Amino acid sequence: MAANFWTSSHCKRLLEQEEISVVSNDDRDRGLTQEDVKIIKIYFSSYIKKLAQRAKVRQRVVATAIAYFRRVYTRKSFSEYDPRLVAPTCLYLASKAEESTVQAKLLIFYMKQIGSDENGFRYDIKDILEMEMKLLEALDYYLVIYHPYRPLVQLLRDAGLSDMIEMCWSIVNDSYGTDLILMHPPYMIALACIYISCVINERDNRLWFEESRVDMTVIKNIAMQIFDFYDNYRLGFEDRIGAILLKLSQKS
Repeated sequence: MAANFWTSSHCKRLLEQEEISVVSNDDRDRGLTQEDVKIIKIYFSSYIKKLAQRAKVRQRVVATAIAYFRRVYTRKSFSEYDPRLVAPTCLYLASKAEESTVQAKLLIFYMKQIGSDENGFRYDIKDILEMEMKLLEALDYYLVIYHPYRPLVQLLRDAGLSDMIEMCWSIVNDSYGTDLILMHPPYMIALACIYISCVINERDNRLWFEESRVDMTVIKNIAMQIFDFYDNYRLGFEDRIGAILLKLSQKS
């Protein structure tokens, strides 16, 4: 593992929003829009969480799996790699990378429990193992992901806001409903979550942020993306996913 974030493959592969938001030609040919792609990512991020709850894995494994899922689709299309298979395989791969391995046969069992084989798509252990190799190639075998959780605890302690840890932690979890982990250093995401908590709880911590010498424009932009997720995508996406996945099932 890299000694720190700044020398890691994660840092070297941070992307701009424009790079992430591109809809591939294959997906566009099937009628997918930028909004459709956003819904797919949110839905399967949520699906990974549900699957992980059944498998009883740590939150870090969930976060890593979601980061893998989102990173894969900066290089591959949904038409080429079915998200219904990629999502559980990302969890399988993340569980190994984070040394909390879940057996593939257990994932298949839990997938059936929560109905992942709807719309006629059914996968078995062989499919997950084959997709694992494809994902490793798509990720260039760079599996180390740094998350905001550790810097969050340190920053809250420094700010004298340790009493807000539960809310901030929850907001960090929610940030994985966005592509922020692919775009910003983890400590910046942590700072944005602290900023949101301060706003919600009417805690004036402007002096501490000033002393931290961070770019508040960036912090506020990150916060706005999380607020956008809350306002427009936290609920209701499950009602829209069926029609979107149907587009993927059709030939272009």
